[in-house]
Amino acid sequence: MKLKLIACVAASALLVIHARAQQKSYQWMAGSTDGIPYRYVSNDPMNTRFYTLKNGLTVILTENKKEPRITAKIAVRAGSNTDPKDHTGLAHYLEHLLFKGTSEMGSTSYAKEKPYLDRIENLYEQYNSTTDTAKRRAIYKEIDQVSGEAAKISIANEYTKLMATMGSQGTNAHTWVEETVYEENIPSTSLNKFLKVQADRFRDPVFRIFHTELEAVYEEKNRTMDNDGWKVMEAMHRNLFPTSNYGQQTTIGTIEHLKNPSLKAIRQYFDKYYVPDNMAIILAGDFNTEAVIKEVNKQFAYMKSSPVTGYEHAPEPEIKGPVVTNILGPSAENVQIGFRGGPEGSREAMMADLLSTILANGKAGLIDLNLNQQQKILSGGAYLRQYKDYGVFDIYATAKQEQSLETVKDLLFEQIDIIKKGNFDDQLLKAIVANYKLDEIRGLSSNDNRASQLMQSFIANKGEGWIKNVSYLQALSKITKKDVVDFANQFFKADNYTVIYKRKGEDKSITKVEKPAITPVATNDNLESDYVKKVNALPATPVKPLWIDYTKAIQKGKAGSAELLYVPNKENELFSLYYRFDMGSWNNKILPIAASYLSYIGTDKNSAEAINKAFYNIACNYAVNVGTENTTITISGLQENFEKAARLFEDLLLNCKADEAALTALKGRLAKARANRKLDKGAIMQGLSSYASYGANNPFNYTLSDEELKNLDSKTLIDALHQLTGYKHTAMYFGPVTMAAISKRIAAFHKVPSAFNDYPRGLTFNRTIQTANQVLFTNYDMVQSEIRWMRNTEAYDPAKELTADVFNNYFGGGMGGVVFQTIRESKALAYSTYALYLTPSKKEDRYSFIAYVGSQADKMKEAIAGMNDLINTLPKSDKSFESAKASLKNDLETDRITNEGILFSYLAAQRKGLNYDIRKTKYEQLGGINFDNIRTFHQQELSGKPYTYCVLGSDKKIKTDDLEKIGQVKTLTLEEIFGY
Repeated sequence: MKLKLIACVAASALLVIHARAQQKSYQWMAGSTDGIPYRYVSNDPMNTRFYTLKNGLTVILTENKKEPRITAKIAVRAGSNTDPKDHTGLAHYLEHLLFKGTSEMGSTSYAKEKPYLDRIENLYEQYNSTTDTAKRRAIYKEIDQVSGEAAKISIANEYTKLMATMGSQGTNAHTWVEETVYEENIPSTSLNKFLKVQADRFRDPVFRIFHTELEAVYEEKNRTMDNDGWKVMEAMHRNLFPTSNYGQQTTIGTIEHLKNPSLKAIRQYFDKYYVPDNMAIILAGDFNTEAVIKEVNKQFAYMKSSPVTGYEHAPEPEIKGPVVTNILGPSAENVQIGFRGGPEGSREAMMADLLSTILANGKAGLIDLNLNQQQKILSGGAYLRQYKDYGVFDIYATAKQEQSLETVKDLLFEQIDIIKKGNFDDQLLKAIVANYKLDEIRGLSSNDNRASQLMQSFIANKGEGWIKNVSYLQALSKITKKDVVDFANQFFKADNYTVIYKRKGEDKSITKVEKPAITPVATNDNLESDYVKKVNALPATPVKPLWIDYTKAIQKGKAGSAELLYVPNKENELFSLYYRFDMGSWNNKILPIAASYLSYIGTDKNSAEAINKAFYNIACNYAVNVGTENTTITISGLQENFEKAARLFEDLLLNCKADEAALTALKGRLAKARANRKLDKGAIMQGLSSYASYGANNPFNYTLSDEELKNLDSKTLIDALHQLTGYKHTAMYFGPVTMAAISKRIAAFHKVPSAFNDYPRGLTFNRTIQTANQVLFTNYDMVQSEIRWMRNTEAYDPAKELTADVFNNYFGGGMGGVVFQTIRESKALAYSTYALYLTPSKKEDRYSFIAYVGSQADKMKEAIAGMNDLINTLPKSDKSFESAKASLKNDLETDRITNEGILFSYLAAQRKGLNYDIRKTKYEQLGGINFDNIRTFHQQELSGKPYTYCVLGSDKKIKTDDLEKIGQVKTLTLEEIFGY
């Protein structure tokens, strides 16, 4: 009876959402701003306008006044699909070079620099066409020499520093199959400056500092060869697209083509594809649309229309499979099954997307319930990666202990057969519509989400398909179960798929990109072009910063005997309810496992499957997250279903019952997951870092031993769950209901004792103080080496936070920092490198320093020496320092902590012993910080100090003798790192 009641309540809520999705009409409408035509879709919740300038440039604008910032994406419909056959990776090369500046930006004298750049271009043409090894080496030596002379005139990374001065966050770009996209997140007051710089950037790009950037791309290629997931993805594309560039060309390109670049070919590619007919400027955020389109038109009117023929290919032949591929590598084993989907905007694409959600949606999909919930596999899911002409439909899973990948594959196909036979819950389709609606509401507040959706629409069909995006819910709500079954039987055929088995083993096919001889080039980071001075002098209206007054932003009350913190949601009908406990795994090692166990058990009245379905049906969710010192229960979703969701969880937590079969399966899966972590180089490095910071007994390896896990019983776990709300905790609510009303509603169903139990005594981990250099080494089969520097410094003092922030901006926190410019731009030693002085999260902890370089193993000695030079001697650049301060000032002025973020900001301040918003103090004191302050800081905290070096790499490529020159070497076993 209870199950039927839940289903009826859920269905009632779903019918409301279902009806809403069908009430609106969507059609293209037209308008004009000062003669500039635009189109928009009626009832678009983002109110997006698609402008087309006279030269064909697309401008897509969506206003969102939530914060004084704008997400900007400049999208080009060109990627690896459009790379020339003899120059794969070219689009990606070009993406890197578009950060090098123009004839006015990035150079002290372009007239003096240009002869060198022309010479470099011609030398690369010779290099490209030469096969003799000795001659190639001689040509490259000359390239290196001429590049060094050119670099004396250039200013490395001036574009990045200019954007940082404007207040941009996350300056970046990406290249993929059909796209190259340049990304910024700027203050709204910098928009006109931004548009001028971007117009000049694409009008007059200069390809300078090329050979060191080329080496960074080599390093990026090496990283992909160390990434088993990347290799599986490439194999998936190769098998699904045996004739077209979707599968036959990769974004980074082949090693052979990387070794033989052509600057002339890159320029030709730019001239062909970087034209207004093939580009879009996409802005989402705080601006006035009418004013912005006039400014864009003014800045980009110079572009000349040049029609572009998109990538055309012969239709892919029907897959005659299954096509089976084995990928070898050191990481955990898994299996992926791929089907080829239809083009963007087609009904086939929409149906395939729906199929992926029926299979896996995190709660009530077939893989979720039948495989993950029943613990028949370690984990699994499904997704659709959609391109313009095709989709990649991927179903994946990881095996349990003693389970073959072939068995896992069969289990996945059983879920497909269930869909084909129609043996799934009729309510699932309505629930999917409700959850899509929930995601849509959440996504409206995010500038990046808005811009990303619009970018994808432009890449697919220049925005013509936006009406289908806007009306997606309406179309989805009309799909019947019969439609799904019919499509599944047509889509999932007997042999039209590929299977990729990722198996553990040595990949002997890997060819490392050889290290060339590169002489470090000058970066001239203390110089500034006249162009940058002019841009910085342009007027901008400062944004008034907003700080949180916690006494006003948060209302305090009671929910029974529990403290209640309240922040109203004035934007929409979503709620988030939290229960926060000041205890975690350091208080009780079994709490994380108890939280996991809760997902697989039910009550006397409802099974775990029924509970998951009930939550999904009402577009709500719950989570129990156990940290080291805190535990947070989260219940969220549509406010109209608040009480149903909260009572569902309350009933589950207080009335959950033991399930021995579920526990046995959970322990087996945990054992396998723990074993898999030992194969993950990211997890290994995390463990090495924890060992370096805390010693042999540290937070990372504080976990159950294999024996303790084996002996864990249901009663212990169930007791931990049943007793949880008996400990002191704070209730926090963000939603549209008033404080008084929500206090009563929570107190009605959230039963707590009149006096809380004391927390179990928590373990304390103290950071070590390094007294001598030490090297912690762990062997891993990889092309690269990864090095981290770790050092613990002084106890937390809030007065040091500002200095640390400015230092990070200047030294190692981004592409304009000293570390990036020296290690990557000047010396070409790494693709990824950074260094940060970390502020602790609680007043009892210490500040710490971390630096990182990931480079080819044969560059490791040079990389370590390069970072050590910076750690010991801080280079001075007045221009970079002022840029670092300006960037931080802009960040503080435009930072807006809103919604439930206010609650967690308050808790974070409390942990540091603060009762105020420290951002206000930083902003008021920022003007008084000078370079001498951070130089003194650097000398006191970092220079000449001992460090623990965490080194991860292959013992076949890294010599112990080299490590011993750094400090005492300790080779750690995986058991020492992981604690089991």
